[in-house]
Amino acid sequence: MTSRLTSPSRAAAAALLALALGVAGPVAAQNRGVLLPDFTELYDRQAPAVVSIDVTQKIRASRGMPELSEDDPFYEFFRRFGQIPRPRGAPERDAQSVGSGFIISSDGYLITNAHVVDGADEVKINLADRREFKAKVVGADKRTDVALLKIEAKDLPKVTIGDPEKLKVGEWVVAIGKPFGLENTMTAGIVSAKGRDLPQENLVPYIQTDVAINPGNSGGPLFNLRGEVVGINSMIFSRSGGYMGLAFAIPIDIAINVANQIKDKGRVTRGRIGVQIQEVSKETAEAFGLSKPAGALVNSVEKGGPADKAGVESGDIIVKVDGRDVKNSAELPRIITAVRPGSKVMLTVWRKGASREIGVTVAEMKEEAPPAQRRGAAPKEKAKPNRMGLILSDLSDEQKRELDVKHGVLIEDIAGGVRGNVQAGDVILAIVNRGQSTDVRSAEQLNAVLAKLEKGASVTLRLKRGEQEFFSTLRINNGE
Repeated sequence: MTSRLTSPSRAAAAALLALALGVAGPVAAQNRGVLLPDFTELYDRQAPAVVSIDVTQKIRASRGMPELSEDDPFYEFFRRFGQIPRPRGAPERDAQSVGSGFIISSDGYLITNAHVVDGADEVKINLADRREFKAKVVGADKRTDVALLKIEAKDLPKVTIGDPEKLKVGEWVVAIGKPFGLENTMTAGIVSAKGRDLPQENLVPYIQTDVAINPGNSGGPLFNLRGEVVGINSMIFSRSGGYMGLAFAIPIDIAINVANQIKDKGRVTRGRIGVQIQEVSKETAEAFGLSKPAGALVNSVEKGGPADKAGVESGDIIVKVDGRDVKNSAELPRIITAVRPGSKVMLTVWRKGASREIGVTVAEMKEEAPPAQRRGAAPKEKAKPNRMGLILSDLSDEQKRELDVKHGVLIEDIAGGVRGNVQAGDVILAIVNRGQSTDVRSAEQLNAVLAKLEKGASVTLRLKRGEQEFFSTLRINNGE
């Protein structure tokens, strides 16, 4: 005989089960409320201010090589290196990419990542209400990966800006964006770390999260549970190309500062004081008489620079700037670069077992020169274009270290008529001819190889541009 539990019986059974598990009913309910926050209201309020970004870029097709089919054994090889040979005479093609962004003012200003709109010929903004607008790129700052866009619209929903300094590790955060082209997607996680230093990204103290971030989320907002934007989702650590549990966001205060400068001045200015620094280890702190490892140890002072004029010396440890603690050496450039050039800051330095105050007038950091103009490039008369129309120069040892290459030649400039994916600043690593790849170690060596080729012959180069390596095919365009 079977019987159905009445309501009191069910309650009694639930109580017995809770006691058996060692958890009281009300406590269990309370824990469920803490561990499983409800994001529905946040999404309803904030999603309208998040936008999808479609970017179109015209790509010049490579010429001089036969078309490869997907069945060709070399097709996958070229695809992995970023360039599949196109048939001779192939026209320009449109490359499409997607990203995310968010509205910061009701009159149409938006923020996204600089890499989302880099090289864009057209930027289209899709609002949550399905309206579409063409956007103007007001400006972009690659050093922080922040771009400011503008659309012609009024009375738009906008985000609320939060304070990333108040974020705590373990706090819930959510992202809204367009991963893999899927608009208005929300993902959630926690803050995994703050002030994260990443290689070659020393101006941004990244917020690390375990929020699921994938291609297309770039430029989208990171919200705290109050619905405030605390960061811009910028990059992930991945060996697969997709989410692996490590995502990084630019703190929103840094992004807003960059956006305001772009809007007001059309460019971003940064401060500098002219010192070379290093980390203060536990052993260093003990040797200098500091109670704990903190601050930035000055290795050298630029002669005639702001710090030199103010009296900063090699061996000083900068522990504070305007009363703000310098917890480690990575914090000093972030603090100084955020200072308006011409302003005066008060450095607290540790020297010979005692602290002292030094006032320094901050100068403006100049934008980094193109590779050919960096320190270490020997001054010489500009070379003539070679048979491919490229003006080349040999790399100095310092340039090789900066570019992280063991060999190669720099493309200083390009003469008219050159067709192919190549631009000034690229480094030629190797030349591929008749199935043989030869490392390029000097401009003279490369030009000697080209001299042996017939006019109209094609040659494939292995190039490095930034962190990317790829192949590009050019044609010998003269018979000299």
